[in-house]
Amino acid sequence: MVKQNQDVNRLQELFTLQGQSPWLDNLRRDWLTNGELQSWVDRGIRGVTSNPSIFQKAIEGSADYDQQFFALMADGLSVEDAYWELVTTDINGALDALQELYVTSHGKDGFVSVEVDPSLAHDTKATTAAALDLSNKINRPNLMVKIPGTEAGLPAIQTVTGLGKSVNVTLIFSVARYQNVAEAYISGLEDALDNGATSLENISSVASFFISRTDTEIDARLSAINSPDALSLRGYAAVSQAKVAYSKFQAAFSGSRWEKLASFGANVQRPLWASTSAKNPSYSPTLYVDELIGPDSVNTMPDSTIKDFLKVGSVARTVDVSVEDAKDKLDRLQTMGIDLDDVAQKLEIEGVASFTKAFHDLLTSLEAKAKNQ
Repeated sequence: MVKQNQDVNRLQELFTLQGQSPWLDNLRRDWLTNGELQSWVDRGIRGVTSNPSIFQKAIEGSADYDQQFFALMADGLSVEDAYWELVTTDINGALDALQELYVTSHGKDGFVSVEVDPSLAHDTKATTAAALDLSNKINRPNLMVKIPGTEAGLPAIQTVTGLGKSVNVTLIFSVARYQNVAEAYISGLEDALDNGATSLENISSVASFFISRTDTEIDARLSAINSPDALSLRGYAAVSQAKVAYSKFQAAFSGSRWEKLASFGANVQRPLWASTSAKNPSYSPTLYVDELIGPDSVNTMPDSTIKDFLKVGSVARTVDVSVEDAKDKLDRLQTMGIDLDDVAQKLEIEGVASFTKAFHDLLTSLEAKAKNQ
């Protein structure tokens, strides 16, 4: 169990003082049975995110799933169907743990996210069908289905939102794509009204902007340039992009178009900072938390980063500070030959490939387990 009671208020203060919701980017079966997840919620965690890599580590890394898996095999399920049963069991357990928070926050927090098959990321129709299937299968108000923010994912986001479902848009790596995602959500809400909805208050969304991977890629490119100006920009690109994205968020969810939707109870699509563990050991372990704090946002952190934040993090509004300087840094990167669009495209391809590999590697592992039982 987590034992940092003296520091617990840092997590709580993110929300109470700054309006940011800290979420946990991890989930395991034993956390549901031993009270670990509930302990995190008690200390201030307000949501849970998962992805195929998280489930691969959880399921391959323990025997906690074996009894259910072998029972599913005995019932005649396919390995892939059994996988989804394992996943939805964990998701339902997490939804139970977050249900009270969902109610007391009036549907603003308490969400748990589950991702569709990542190999569908470039197939709009299949992604839409998979998202609706998952949402209907689990059928809980505090569920968010994760849809990749790929070009093909954008129409799926709009369609699923228009049908009244809550979506976590994942794998966003550029400001331009973030703006496309916000537009897809807003258009989806308008579609929901056109489809006969009389209230939008039960539809929620977050836009998951990936952080640390951007610095990893751009830092490598800056090191290859190896000039003093280039090297001085290492460690700034990801936070700068996120600050600019936040300014676009503020612009998107204001004005007469949004006011009409808000009159029907619409919730803003909060920016969610994902991939927030610092990969470079020379950076502060809480860099991507401390520098991106602000209202109507979410930071989803692996448990290791949460523990670091409880020990050494700072709570102050930072996400909309020095935005002009952030824009200047991005301009300087472009001047040096760092193509931010190319970076985003590369990271999107790698992100989809990484999650797809985790998904298929786990299925292969489960197939071997089924044969050897």
